[in-house]
Amino acid sequence: MVKRAGVLETYTEYDAIPLDFDHVIEFNPSIPEPPHTEEQHAEIDLWPGRLEKLMEIERARSNS
Repeated sequence: MVKRAGVLETYTEYDAIPLDFDHVIEFNPSIPEPPHTEEQHAEIDLWPGRLEKLMEIERARSNS
């Protein structure tokens, strides 16, 4: 969930999140129950970097 122009917006697909949001409100990726396949592990390993990218966008907008 992000806040953009004063409105809370929820996205179920990471790639659908616009890059012009103001704040990350909630980041709760869907992680399947274990045991995980190698493919699932690869996907799960991407989430910390994705959150960091969103936080960088938020910080950049806050500093402008």
